[in-house]
Amino acid sequence: MTRGRSAALLPVALAVVLVLPGCGRVVEGSPTAAPPSDRPASLQELEALLVTEVPSGLPRLPDDEVQPPAGAKRLEDVAGYSPDPARERAVLEEYGYLHGWERFWGRDTGPMTGIFVDQFERRAGADAYAEDLAMNKAELYGVDLGEDPPDLPASCRDLTVAEPVPEAGLTSPAAFAWCWHGVFSVAVTAVGPTVDEALAEVVSVMGRQLALLPPA
Repeated sequence: MTRGRSAALLPVALAVVLVLPGCGRVVEGSPTAAPPSDRPASLQELEALLVTEVPSGLPRLPDDEVQPPAGAKRLEDVAGYSPDPARERAVLEEYGYLHGWERFWGRDTGPMTGIFVDQFERRAGADAYAEDLAMNKAELYGVDLGEDPPDLPASCRDLTVAEPVPEAGLTSPAAFAWCWHGVFSVAVTAVGPTVDEALAEVVSVMGRQLALLPPA
């Protein structure tokens, strides 16, 4: 089972590469993140804040059963998913990327759910990163992003794909959401029997995950 960083879960192969735009945007804004004492200080502390089960009841996939492995992610890991790792690393450094964690539920085929939580030095970097991921996915699948979707916080964007897009590797209905929450970027993806079921899974998992993070 293979998959890429930008939260694209496919029933058989999870393979989409993260490509951040250009040489990176200037990320402005004062670094007024959550008080440092409220933030995870390590990857282990971040891991403890991730959801452990999903509403669909899908079984958790061991991190080493997806390729590249899920679990802890450092800047060099995320940059390495790009066809141009050096440029990607520069962009992530500009955004203030610290570390992240990935977790997946599902089986070799059929419905699957994934979550990606990334931590940044400041809020502006987390917001810019979430926006980049969302825009990349919308371009890949040729659909419009949902801005401020009604079932998610105002800091979120979502996207649904009701029909397969085989040229992009998507063979089943899927839903995606990206949210900015303080110094965190959170992405949730679900592939399901129908797009409505996939979206319901995404909305529920996102709500649970945001509730576990320090206040924005």
